[in-house]
Amino acid sequence: MTAPHPNLPEIGILIIGGGVVGVATAGYLAKEGAEVAVIDAGYVGGTTANAGGLHVQMQSVFLERFPHLVPNLEKSLYLYKLAAAYWTAFQEELGADCEVKVSGGLMIAENQRQLDFLAKKQKREKELGLDVAILDRAELDRMAPYLGPAVIGAEFCAHEGKVNPLLANAAMRRWARDRGATLLWEEPVLRIEKEGGGFRALTANGVIKAGKIVLAAGYYSKLLAAQVGYDLPAEADPLHMNITERTASFITHLVQHANRPITLKQLGGGQVVIGGGWPAELGKPGEIVRNKLSSMIGNLSLAQHIVPRLGSLRVIRTWAGINTSIDGCGVVGPVAAIPGLYFAIPGDAGYTLGPLTGRLAAECALGRPASADISVCRPERFGLA
Repeated sequence: MTAPHPNLPEIGILIIGGGVVGVATAGYLAKEGAEVAVIDAGYVGGTTANAGGLHVQMQSVFLERFPHLVPNLEKSLYLYKLAAAYWTAFQEELGADCEVKVSGGLMIAENQRQLDFLAKKQKREKELGLDVAILDRAELDRMAPYLGPAVIGAEFCAHEGKVNPLLANAAMRRWARDRGATLLWEEPVLRIEKEGGGFRALTANGVIKAGKIVLAAGYYSKLLAAQVGYDLPAEADPLHMNITERTASFITHLVQHANRPITLKQLGGGQVVIGGGWPAELGKPGEIVRNKLSSMIGNLSLAQHIVPRLGSLRVIRTWAGINTSIDGCGVVGPVAAIPGLYFAIPGDAGYTLGPLTGRLAAECALGRPASADISVCRPERFGLA
């Protein structure tokens, strides 16, 4: 369809992708008086399927799967520290309780080899500015008595925590709308094209003309970027998650493993969210990411092995989402060779980095210097298609 969009024929800044990053970008732009709209396809992706961990320390699963990307991750690690802390201020900005808790994270070890790995990782992270320490079993008994007898020690990262993504997502949308941003939901952008000094975005409902476009659609940004000549090497990483019934609060930290894919955190309502990197199956664009029974069994078995008390709880829901992997860093800021095109794609822990990335991307779209160093995330490190 080439007719003008009936509800939004023209806009100053169009953000494609309505997850945590896109909505945060829109809210900050609207707060500054910009004419801005967010359009989202409505597919289950990152934000809509996130488990809510605020990650800062380098995740062992990432280090094992992508060793060649570790140097880039290390260069951007300071942004994770800033971003996790920024969630507290962002919650105040939203004016809603999103259950943000920065109570620290534990990466546990079950044998000496894993503990030695954590000690080596902790030394490097300390050099990079993180507040991290190695704890023995006696210290864990005082701090995290819920951990099972298989755990012999852990690395503690004081910067980590958790947020309830269902509460945060709803609060962000209200916040952006209240500041004047237009939100279009369940409307895929089929194509973007350069037109004069701006762009045309073709949707199923018509054409939206925009002076600037911000791509904040994670993995799906790859296809759109290619249409205007930019090569974004993004890969989809579909992951599995579970949530239990309510129980009394007893897990106070974000919990991970030194050698196996697992994350655990408990929401304010008592449900325990269990995830951490077990694979799901990616279908065609627009299809729901499919769960794998083997991932569900493996994920839950490992969870109750680490925290035996989980064994008595029922799983009430299981789902999957898509993480976006690029090169160990996010892609944030303007594309010099394509005036008016901006990226707002965070690094590997996208939800953690989301609000901060949105603020930084908004500053760039307004033509201002970013308030944090985003040179490691510059789009220029990739070539044109």
